[in-house]
Amino acid sequence: MYYYTRVMSQLFLETPVSKMEKTDFKTLSTMDDFWKFTEGPLLDGLYWEMWYNNRTMAENKSFIYYENLLLGVPRIRQLKVRNGSCSIPEDLKDEIKDCYDVYSVANEDTAPFGLRNGTAWTYTNEKDLNGSSHWGLIATYSGAGYYQDLSRTREVTAVQIASLKKNLWLDRGTRAAFIDFSVYNANINLFCVVRLLVEFPATGGLVTSWQFQPVKLIHYISTFDFFLAACEMAFCLFVLYYMVEEILEIHIHKLHYFRSLWNCLDILIIVLSVVAIGINIYRTSTVDMLLKKLLEDQNSFPNFEPLAYWQIQFNNIAAVTVFFVWIKLFKFVNFNRTMSQLSTTMSRCVKDVIGFAIMFFIIFLAYAQLAYLVFGTQIDDFSTFQDCVFTQFRIILGDFNFTEVEEANRILGPIYFTTFVFFMFFILLNMFLAIINDTYSEVKSDMAHQKAEMELSDLIRKGYNKAMIKLKLKKTTVDDISESLRQGGGKLNFDELRQDLKGKGHTDAEIEAIFTKYDQDGDQELTEHEHQQMRDDLEKEREDLDLDRSSLPRPLSSRSFPRSLDDSEEDEDEDSGHSSRRRGSSSSGVSYEEFQVLMRRVDRMEHSIGSIVSKIDAVIVKLEAMERAKLKRRDVLGRLLDGVTEDERLGRDNEIHREQMERLVREELERWESDDTASQMSHRLGTPLGLNGQPRSRSSRPSSSQSDGIDGGGGNGGNNIHM
Repeated sequence: MYYYTRVMSQLFLETPVSKMEKTDFKTLSTMDDFWKFTEGPLLDGLYWEMWYNNRTMAENKSFIYYENLLLGVPRIRQLKVRNGSCSIPEDLKDEIKDCYDVYSVANEDTAPFGLRNGTAWTYTNEKDLNGSSHWGLIATYSGAGYYQDLSRTREVTAVQIASLKKNLWLDRGTRAAFIDFSVYNANINLFCVVRLLVEFPATGGLVTSWQFQPVKLIHYISTFDFFLAACEMAFCLFVLYYMVEEILEIHIHKLHYFRSLWNCLDILIIVLSVVAIGINIYRTSTVDMLLKKLLEDQNSFPNFEPLAYWQIQFNNIAAVTVFFVWIKLFKFVNFNRTMSQLSTTMSRCVKDVIGFAIMFFIIFLAYAQLAYLVFGTQIDDFSTFQDCVFTQFRIILGDFNFTEVEEANRILGPIYFTTFVFFMFFILLNMFLAIINDTYSEVKSDMAHQKAEMELSDLIRKGYNKAMIKLKLKKTTVDDISESLRQGGGKLNFDELRQDLKGKGHTDAEIEAIFTKYDQDGDQELTEHEHQQMRDDLEKEREDLDLDRSSLPRPLSSRSFPRSLDDSEEDEDEDSGHSSRRRGSSSSGVSYEEFQVLMRRVDRMEHSIGSIVSKIDAVIVKLEAMERAKLKRRDVLGRLLDGVTEDERLGRDNEIHREQMERLVREELERWESDDTASQMSHRLGTPLGLNGQPRSRSSRPSSSQSDGIDGGGGNGGNNIHM
């Protein structure tokens, strides 16, 4: 579409009015220039009746650039204001007889003038013209006026333009002249609705503006168009579904529904989608009627302006809808810790930013008012208050021409520029950044002390692993452990098992729970007996899994012997299956499937308790080590004090006293080093020393097969707890 707009604009906007002059449409300045443009570049651009070798085209139609068909005929329309619409001072009434005010609907002239025949000389209202208002650079103009439909041939159109020029169709009351036409390019299936506007301000001279609107008004021609039609139908169904869903939620939650910003955003997206669908239906139905009318009378003016307007509005609504849909992604990316920090920072600093914005805009608008009053009559960028606001934003971004300000006012210009940059850029802008940085630091500090929550990446990874397990494309935890045992041979130590299972995606907590359960002697190595016990349990677990998959209506993901990351999803599946079976069962007892679910949950609880016991054991070991160190320090200090007291009592020589002290200190240091070495060896072997110096065995995991349980001792782990 961009290239279509560019070639059309270059043809009508950048072509000089004559070979001797460089004036083009953009630089028109007088009414004489306007007539030169209509008699030169306009006619040359609209009517392509000759090939580049001066041969006449076979068809009696105008194809601009030999590709773009001119639809119907062009139209020239003007709006006027009546004489006497403004007040003349009493002192100048003798010198000034006529007065034409700026354009407004109240000042619009509707009386016939000139030849007083035909539509060019008599007024036609907006309804009869099927027109609409237009927002120009100086004023907003109605869709009515005096108009002349041109011809399909260059010669007749040249005669019509010459007649209008000769009879002074443009006069002092003219405030706007419109040139409208439409073309169609079949190669790309696009219309281009063109409007060239020349405004004649009350000050004299003229101002030009233009609109080139490439729009696709004919749909569903190619295969891809029908694919888009299917997508549009799917979109309509989705909008209908979510509309019903939101209505039901509003009915259930009443006004509480609107307390959530995301719910309000959902309502806005649905409303915009419904409006876009309505505009699309109206546009499609209307263009068919307009083309049918055009084919019946090819010498009429096809008014595609309303359709182009609605197409532009459709594009705008679609763009805003897509924007809000992208914004809604923040609701889902909050699973990510970084994005959560961003959204939390923005929500926390809202009040501070609003308070800062009030102060900012007070100073900003004060400078805008100053610039408008001082430079408004000299510089185009400050000609209106609105332009002053945008120009000051450009100054903040560094896009500004200081020379124009200095030339407009050599005193106030530099003062205005210097103080504005100082206060707005160096002070207020840095205050805004300080607010954001301070809030971000607080949020980051708070989140650092919070427990890590499930992130989106974790959720996706867990869902992927669960799907792979159900499709039997990935091994379960039971299979991974069995394979590690087969590779270990007769014995398997903790480091080998950890390295193997870590490579298969298991966590340290899972691996430690497995080893804690079966390493009953605490030597950090599985013996043949412990090895065989683990094999038997794993075979039993595999049989349970096969039974679950075959018996349950909903297949469960693989159940690992220790609690793994997959267990959380399995809980949900088991809960749903369990509840459905309980609802469907008519017996009063517990079914085998329910019993298996409960057994697995009890087993997982035992694993968790075993992990807790081992951690408590480690804490107790550290406390015992601290107590031993404290007792050693007391013993050493007591011996040293006893030695000093004994020397003083016996009156020994200082040299002998010093040697005695050195010997005692050396003996204590050697004893400390030997104790530390033994403690480190014990820690590496997993057999910490107790208070009595005897090795402490690692607490075994309490299981359902142990009769005394946790409170009854459960092995050494239970004894440690009661210590």
